[in-house]
Formats: sequence, C-alpha cells, structure tokens
Amino acid sequence: MIVLVVGAAFILVVLAYNIYQESQYRKQLREQFGHANKDALLDSQVSSVRDGTQTQSVLNEKTVPPENEADNAAGSSVEQAESVVIGEEAVPEASDVQIQEPEENSAEPLMPEADEDALPASLSVHSDMEPLSRTVPVKGRKTLLDVRDMSRQTLPWFDVRFDYLAYIALYEPKELHAMPRLSSRSRFRLVGCTMDGRYQIAEPIPSVYYQGFVVGLQAISRSGLLTYEELVHFGEQANRFAEQMDGQLLLTDINTFLNVARPLDELCARVDQTIAIHLVSRTNVSGTELRAAIEKQGFELGHDGAFYYVDSNGEPLFSIVTLDNTPFTSTLLANQNYRGFSMLFDIVHIPDGEKCFDQFMDMAVKLSSQLSLDLVNDKVEELSTEWLREVRRYVVDRQKEMKQVELKPGSELTKRLFS
Repeated sequence: MIVLVVGAAFILVVLAYNIYQESQYRKQLREQFGHANKDALLDSQVSSVRDGTQTQSVLNEKTVPPENEADNAAGSSVEQAESVVIGEEAVPEASDVQIQEPEENSAEPLMPEADEDALPASLSVHSDMEPLSRTVPVKGRKTLLDVRDMSRQTLPWFDVRFDYLAYIALYEPKELHAMPRLSSRSRFRLVGCTMDGRYQIAEPIPSVYYQGFVVGLQAISRSGLLTYEELVHFGEQANRFAEQMDGQLLLTDINTFLNVARPLDELCARVDQTIAIHLVSRTNVSGTELRAAIEKQGFELGHDGAFYYVDSNGEPLFSIVTLDNTPFTSTLLANQNYRGFSMLFDIVHIPDGEKCFDQFMDMAVKLSSQLSLDLVNDKVEELSTEWLREVRRYVVDRQKEMKQVELKPGSELTKRLFS
C-alpha cells in the first residue's frame, strides 16, 4: 500500500513539473514575439500594418465591410474623375493630347520624398483665406496651355482617387532646372507637357522646354490619409513653384477630393494586414541549420536582415524574420542558436492570395518538419485546421474587396498605395 502511495505521489510530481516546464516554455516564446506585424487572426488586439493604429482580431470582429461600402469606394472614383473642381466649377471631359506612357520600371527618383522639415509645426485654415496669387490669371497675358484643358487629361501616372493634383500652365517655355521641394509627409510626382504637347515625367534636362506641369501628391499611404490642412499647405507650395516657373495654377477642390479619398482610405486600412505564423523550437536550432533549411525552400537573405521568397519577376512574396524582429546576419547565423522564426504573408502585396497562401503553408509545414519546429500563433497555440481555413477565407475576402475597387493585389498601383 505504501509503495502505491509513493508511486502515485511521484507521478503527480512529474506531471506538475512537466506542466511548469510547458508554462515556462510558452512564457519565454511570448516574450520573444516582438515584431510589429503580428497575427491578424488572434483573440487579442494586434497591430495592423497601418502606422500607429490597431485593429481587433479578425475572428472577433469578422472584419466585414458595411453594406455597399466597397461599391461606394469604387463609385467614388467615377465621381472624382467627373468632378475635378476648384471652387464650384466642374471640369469637363478630357480632350485629345499626346501622352507618353510611363515605362514599366519607373526609377524611384520619379517620386521624390517630400521635404518634411518645411512643414510648419501647426497649420491653420481660415474660411476667409484669400486666393493664392497664381490661381488668378495675369491680366494681358495668355498661358501656353489652357489650365482647365490640362485638368481634363487622364494621365497614367496618377489615380484621382488618391493623388491630389495641381495644374500649372506656363506663360513662356521654361526649362526645369531643379525638382521643386514640396513639404508634406507624402510623396509627389511631377509630369510636364513639352513644347510638342507630349506629357511625360518631368526631369531637369538641359534644352528640354515645358509649357506646363501637373503635380500629383499621393494622399493615401500606410501612414493614412493626408489632412485638409496638409493639402492646403501643398497648394501653397505648388503656388510658389508656379511663381518660380511663371505660370497659372489650378488646384483640385480639397473637399471634393477628400469625399472620394476617405472611403478608399478606410478600405485600405481594413485590408492592409499581415498574417504571421511562428515556427518555434522547444530547445534551440542552430543558425547554420536554420539558414540551410530556409534557403533550400528558395528564400534568400536580404540586406534588411529578413529572408525573402520571390516570384518569377523577382518580386517578394513571403518573408521570414526573427521572433524578436532583430535582423538575421551571416555572422549571427553562423555563430548562434535560435528559438525559431516567423513567416509573414502580406495580403495586399501578394497576387492570387488563395493559391499563394496554400504555397505559403506548404513551405511552413516543410520547414516545421525539417527543423522539428512547432507551428503556433502569437498565443503559442498550435495551429488547427479550422484556424487555417479561417485565415485562407480571410485572405480571399480582403483581396476580393481590393479587386472591387480596381486595386489588384501585388500590382504597381497597389505597391504605391500601400507604401
């Protein structure tokens, strides 16, 4: 009898110790999950890709758009295209003009970063604000182009749903000696109309004369939608540029633009999610072994310290980062051990989400098997078939919303919008 009691007590002690060890293991892993793009499908609050914002778990809120919201966002683009206005006067339909199509691989300098330092600490707008100097035609002088005719052009470099446009018609042909410095937290593009009536990306090239410019400020990004005050300030900067180039300025009506941009910005904030799956070891895995397994799946170590799997065009599809978001380096991988890593699936940047998600999960399972790692979520819970089914459906639904407003996941337009 005494032997049985002692045996039972020993078994209870072993079970209690195992439970304690499991608890400590999970606690250590939770402390290591430090990257910003946390799992979008957890029961707790997680960070969205949008800077400084948070979204509720997908499984809690179901993230279903309000009825007809996607249709409203799509319809608003038509409204904006038909009503680019200043004051109360609407601009008619486009007229014929030669437009040079943008090259597929546009160089990054075509979208220079705006000068943030020039933005005042506090902006104020007054209803009785006087018109900007260059929005009023100069008496006795005629511009080379009709500024309203310019606003009727459909230019392939801009999307009127999220690019706030300023049009400048010059009084005399001018060379562009330097790119203008426009203050905002966003980026802009400058398109010029040459003397033969051809629209093209404007560059400071000697002996190339322009008769007008269109400046487009990207008002929606992963930082959110620009404010009314910021658009007003951009208009003031565009007015200074018009003064420098001796031209007449026409600005898109801000209220009209924001009425179109807000629904699209709300949709972008909702769909801009990154799915994270964590592969963790109960002990450790050597960096050399980890790197060999990851590279065997086709991933390559990037300069930013993350591994990337790219498509046939060289565009990143999936990424792998450390659990605490510290960078991988060749030196560290060769000399230290890891508790695991995280695989990230960026919904808006991956085309054909359902097919790619299946490929993503197939890679995760293979890596889990090769390195003897557990597949878990942020709560260190093993992934279930039901969880994966919910994730796949979530990816498909979000990408469907994007397509309803003509934002193809992974396209150049989407890359610009979600930058």
